[in-house]
Amino acid sequence: MTQIYAYIPHTNGVAADAALEFPSAAKKIDDGASVTAVVTGSGADLDKVAESMTSTYSQVIKIDNADLAYPNAEIVRKALINIIPADAIFLAVHDTFSMDLAPGLSVKMDSAYAADIVDFEGVDGTNLKAIRQELGGAVNIHVNIDISSGAVITVRPGSFAPVEDGSAGGAVEDKSGDAGDLSAKRKFLEIVEAEVGDVDITKSDVLVSIGRGIEDEENIEIAQELAEAMKAVVSCSRPIVDAKWLEKSRQVGTSGLTVKPKVYLAMGISGSFQHMGGVKGKPFIVAVNKNPKAPIFQVADVGIVEDILDFMPELAEAINDL
Repeated sequence: MTQIYAYIPHTNGVAADAALEFPSAAKKIDDGASVTAVVTGSGADLDKVAESMTSTYSQVIKIDNADLAYPNAEIVRKALINIIPADAIFLAVHDTFSMDLAPGLSVKMDSAYAADIVDFEGVDGTNLKAIRQELGGAVNIHVNIDISSGAVITVRPGSFAPVEDGSAGGAVEDKSGDAGDLSAKRKFLEIVEAEVGDVDITKSDVLVSIGRGIEDEENIEIAQELAEAMKAVVSCSRPIVDAKWLEKSRQVGTSGLTVKPKVYLAMGISGSFQHMGGVKGKPFIVAVNKNPKAPIFQVADVGIVEDILDFMPELAEAINDL
């Protein structure tokens, strides 16, 4: 039976959405695999997260150390090397922290490394068949991962269906004493919160998000009129901020802000993983794009192939007529 360990990211005592996606990913690797959650941190927040994971995982490993209060990849890597079996498969969410953590961990464990995986197709002998995407999601690449000596794999958030927070009846095992020496050459200094602009998009239930399809700065007014009709807020993808058409505080994505709206209108947005990595909480996604092969349609609940400059005014008018 394949041993699979999932690293659970968390903030202020609350596990990230990926915590509920790892069991689905593990099931696609090996339907009979044993999946263990690994949580690192310190104090009451760590205890809260570890206990919450017992409803999803049959086993939860907790590593408590004051130096882990802020996730420093150098320190976490040292702890994991002493906890994770050499032949296990280690899963982490593909984010900036794991990009720092995972490659070095695979080297220290002398195991295979694969990044940004969006799907698994099972194990064939010692090869794990997986899928990753290239060219902004336009092309799927099928890869074989040699797991004979274990593997460290980062998975793209949102690629696997979250499981219901159920009744696994798991138990927390404290392995803090097994973590070993956690000294590090780099030291956490402080967290600098991003500046909030005139509108806080992280608090909005409905977002009208615009991308390159808006074409011109003057056309942003069209999106604003639709947002007003829907009692929503205008947000955007990175190219709009790079063009200085909207402020950074309106950018959604891994290099922008993370949002959890109930409804997300993606207007002229291709749907790169960097952008969708900032959309959490399973919103109802409506995507409008002229390109029928845009990756955004793979995650959208409703997809419409249309020019947003024609679509948005008509939708705004229809809403105002209600």
